[in-house]
Formats: sequence, C-alpha cells, structure tokens
Amino acid sequence: MAVWAFGYTMKKRKYKTGLISDFFVGGKSDKSSSSSSPHQTEPQSGIIDEIYTTQEEQVVPSEDTPQNETRANGSNVPINEEFVYDPIFFLFLLRQGLACRGHNESETSTNKGNFRELLQWLAEKDENVNKVVLKNAPRKSKLICREIQIDLIHACAKETTKLILDELGDDYFAILADESSDVSYKERWPFVYVLLINGRVVESFLGVVKMKDTCSLSLRVAIKEMIEDNKLSMSRIRGQGYDGASNMRGEINGLKTLIMNDTPSAYYVHCFAHQLQLTLVAVAKENVDCTWFFEQVGFLLNLMGVSCKRKEMLRDIQAKKILESLELNEKKSGQGLNQELGLPRPGDTRWGSYYRTILNMMSLYPSIFEVLLIVGKTGHRDDRLKAQTMMASFESFQFVFMARLMIVIFGYTNELCQALQRRDQDIVNAMTFVRLTKDRLLKTREEGWEHFLEGVTSFCAKNNVEVPQMDDSYVPPGRSRRYFEKVTNIHRFRYDIFVSIIDKQLQELNDRFDKVNMELLICMSSFNPINSFAAFDKKKLLRLAEFYPDNFSSTDRKRLGFQLDHFIDDMRSDARFASLQDIGQLSITLVSTNKHSYYQLVYLLLRLVLILPVATASVERVFSAMTYVKNKLRNSMGDQLLNDSLVTFIERDFFSRVDNDDIIDRFQGKKTRSGLLPPRPLE
Repeated sequence: MAVWAFGYTMKKRKYKTGLISDFFVGGKSDKSSSSSSPHQTEPQSGIIDEIYTTQEEQVVPSEDTPQNETRANGSNVPINEEFVYDPIFFLFLLRQGLACRGHNESETSTNKGNFRELLQWLAEKDENVNKVVLKNAPRKSKLICREIQIDLIHACAKETTKLILDELGDDYFAILADESSDVSYKERWPFVYVLLINGRVVESFLGVVKMKDTCSLSLRVAIKEMIEDNKLSMSRIRGQGYDGASNMRGEINGLKTLIMNDTPSAYYVHCFAHQLQLTLVAVAKENVDCTWFFEQVGFLLNLMGVSCKRKEMLRDIQAKKILESLELNEKKSGQGLNQELGLPRPGDTRWGSYYRTILNMMSLYPSIFEVLLIVGKTGHRDDRLKAQTMMASFESFQFVFMARLMIVIFGYTNELCQALQRRDQDIVNAMTFVRLTKDRLLKTREEGWEHFLEGVTSFCAKNNVEVPQMDDSYVPPGRSRRYFEKVTNIHRFRYDIFVSIIDKQLQELNDRFDKVNMELLICMSSFNPINSFAAFDKKKLLRLAEFYPDNFSSTDRKRLGFQLDHFIDDMRSDARFASLQDIGQLSITLVSTNKHSYYQLVYLLLRLVLILPVATASVERVFSAMTYVKNKLRNSMGDQLLNDSLVTFIERDFFSRVDNDDIIDRFQGKKTRSGLLPPRPLE
C-alpha cells in the first residue's frame, strides 16, 4: 500500500509528495541538487514509485520558529535550505494490523516499536532520509507523540468509513451483530452491515461497541447510536442477522422485535451457520451412542494433549509412516500434501470443529494406536492405566463405526457450513443447500448402509481392528450388557445407531430450519435463474412485494406485475442470462447490462432479497481480527483506538482507496495544531 511523505521549508515552501511503496526519501530544495539525486532521477525498484515536484510558493514563516534553527543533533544546517520529509508509516502499519508504538521507546531501548524502528532502519539505509527524520526532524514534526498518532489513526478510520458510506449512499442495508470478548475480557459487539455495490453483495465492518449490559433495549440503543453517528437512517434497514439467543430473537422484547417496531420491513433471519452448528451439538449430546463416543474422544484428547512429549511422539511416528508410504508409492508427494495434522479440541461454538477433530483423529489412527501402546507399557503409573483403558475403546469396532459415521454426517453438513460462510452467499442459495444436504442424508439412510459398512470393515482390516459377526449378539465395549437389549450386531449397528443417528440429524435440520418454509423465503426462490428461470412465479413475486409496503405501494405493485412480464420474456431470450446459477449473478449481470435501469421495480425487489443476511460469518471474522489487533501485548488499547484499528485493518481494500489529502484535512481540522502538514499541490 502506498504511503506518503511531505516536504516543506520554513521560509520558502515547496509542496512535494512522493508516493512510495515501502519507504520514504528526502532531498535538498535546490533544484539542481534535486535533479541530480539518484533517488529522484533513477528510482530504485521497490523504493520510489513516483515523485511530484511543483513550483515554489512564498509563505510567511511562523513567529515562534526561527528560520535558521539548529537541529536537535547539533547540526548547523539551516532548516530553510532543505526539504523536510515527515514519513508516516501509519497507513502501512494500520493495514497490517500492527502497533505503531513500542513498550519502551527510550533512547537506550533496543526495540522502540514498529514506527520508530522502521524510520531508524530507513534512515540507516538512506542518508537523505536520515537528515530529516527522528533527531534531525524539526520540532513538532516528528510524529512520535502518542496523541498525534492516535489522531492520525482516527482520521484514517473516519475517512475509510466515509468512503464505504459514500458507496452505500441512501440505499437499503441489513445489519449483523454478535457478542464476544476481547483479550482483556471486555464484552464487545461488532456490527456489520450488508449492502449492494454494483449489484454485488458486500458486507462491511461498521464498528465495535463495548457493552456492559446486553439486554435487548441496550443493544437497540447501541445500534441506533452507531447508525446515526454514521449518518444512516433506521428506516433504511431491510434485514437483521443474529444468533439464536433469547435477547436477540425474543418475540416480545427481543432485539429483532424492537428493530421491527421501528422498521417493520427489517426482517430477521437466524444465522444459518449457527443453526447448523446447533443441530450438530444436539446430535452429539442427545444421542446416547454419540455421547459415549464423544466422551471417549475427550478422554483421548486429554491423554494425548496434556503432554508435549506425547505430541512430539505422535508427530515423529506419523512422519515415519508418511515416509514409508512415499517409498512404497502408497502416497503422492506434492505441494499441500501430507501436511502435519493435530488433534484440535471441538467446541460447541466453533463451526466445523467436530468434523475436523474426528477427521484428523481417523487420519492419525495408526500413529495414535502406537502412542497409546507405548504409554500403556512404559508410561507413569497413572498414565499407563489411562492409556490401557483408552485402548480398550479405541481399538473396538464400535469406536471405529461411530467415528466413520460422524465423518459421513458431519462431512455433508460441513460442506453446507462452508457454503453458508461465503461472502457472496444469498438466502435462496442457502435454502437450496439446506435442502440438498437433507436429501443427501436421507439417501444415505435409505441406500448407503452396504457401502458404509464396507468402508468400516475395510478400515478395520487395515488397522487390525476385530470385526464382529453381524449375526452374533451385541456386546458393548467397556460397558455392561445389562443396559442394552439383547439384539444382534446387525440390528444394533444398522437400526439402533446408523439409522437412528441419521434420523436425529434430519429431525434437527427440519426443526432448526423450519423458518425456511416461511412464505417470505418461499417467494424469494421465484427469482432463481437456474434452468432459464424455471422457478419463476409471478404471483409469488407479487406476494413478496407485499412484505415491503414502504417500498411498494399499491400502484407500484400493479406496475411491478407488468414489469415482471417483460422481465421474464427478456431474461429467457437473452443469451447472457442463460447460464446464471444464482440470484447474485443475476443482480451483477443486470447491472453490467444496464437492464436494472429498465426494470427498476424488479431490481428493487431483487436488492431487498439479496441484502437479507444468511450467516454472521463476517462478524466471526471480526472476532478473529480483534484477537489479532488487540493481542496480549496490546491489551490496554482504548475502545476508540481498537475500533479505529479494526476499521483500517478489516476494510483494507477501502482504506487503500482513501485519498491522503482527505486524511490530512481531517487530522488538521480536528483541532488547532502548532505545525501543519502540507497538502498535495494541484497539478
């Protein structure tokens, strides 16, 4: 990202701004010297992108600034005989989410922080820079004061937010929110809004608010204040996306109800990814066999993860097995293949964590088996007993059977989870993915038993796990038979486990996603462009318009009916719309072909559908960014500084488009300053 430098003299001011990719340079004000400088006539690769030079402008020197002031290092070089470059690395540091200041910035410190260290490094590499920075910079122009840096960061964040809001204009938007705590254990509520830019769905970070009270009324006040601070209107909200907490989705006093009281068309959608995770947690905890399996997995993770020696032992054994497989040509080598695997602990709120844990565990099954064998024979007394007890379950057929079954079920739902987290996902596609996942699970239940059992027995044969005869009586591993009915293995594994668990997963999907059957969402599917708009239904789309009375009057709905007739004929006859796969592509193509201006009411209805949120994945990404920006070394960051740093870090694409002069104007306009930063001259 380009950063800027400034040059000026006290008696004669020359505006000179260098757009520099990584660093800054400076030079004399004398034109001959300036032209002969190798840094200006022959820019080095990666150092100078472009340097602008303008004519001199007479200015009145400041009364409190002598024209021949001696520099801080004792140099007698008058300030008015050379350019002064005040390098600002903030743009680079902010975009990377890095701290400007260090823990100890004294002269005796060996690490004065990113900003000073970058300046010092550049000064050592370039003598022209060394003449005008740090000790050699004029007073009040060093930019090392904490308050000055915070004001610059705030100016950068405000201009970034302003640019995003300019893109939004007076259009409609949706809001996303969720709760998390930072490294200082302060409760934070990030807010993200969903908008359309050139027909494309964009989710942009609005800000993060510190909340002491998370009741719905307090959240409504926080949302209203943030929207008004950004000069937006509550009346433009057309969608809400939260998790399923009672303070969010309460029908009487929930946040979504309070928002809809102000804006009736701000429809609430429970985060699809969160609903999906709830189905997996329900299956893992409410089914007896699943509960037993995940308890065994928890014991295994405790046994393997509590000791660094066992982790190292597992890595060494797995590395040897991979080398052996490569020598026997059983595995292929290449970029991204045969990566080191770990055993992460699954969490109820971490999307896809159950699937990753079980998948890695079964991939490391032979190596884990050897580690348990070694610990069970040579470990400490307590560890030997734990390893021997764990081995009894780990090498049982039921453990392998349950693990493989969880991989199948969670594998299908994980694909759905990944699809729901896409930034450009729309609610019609999300509904389709949910339906396809349920259909796939149902097909596995009806037709997949033989293939599944074959895979389990093959895995057991490869890893020397005893496979019971399916006609024999069922014997539970590590548990008394008194708690189980006397049935055969085929009945136990096929009907009591395989069919029962899949049925439970299907039931949870139907229960959690019952809102997919809402009339509002059903009507939206009529916009689906697949197969030449085969799902198009004029009546449903007219009904959909009735859900937005503030946008479609009775007269507008009549006009909409005529526009829909022209619209569908046009879409089916235009080859550019023949291969579209979702309504997101439809919106983009309408804008690129300028047909959105011909079908304004149809496009308005399509926009309202697209901004309805599918998942709060963007808010989860804010949580990840927050742990990166406010880490343990920066745990004392103030609320405003954290918010400003997150804006510039998360919205770095918009940040890179902010004009430097706008940042300068906002910085200098905040309050009266002793020194002024020179603006970029007009060309």
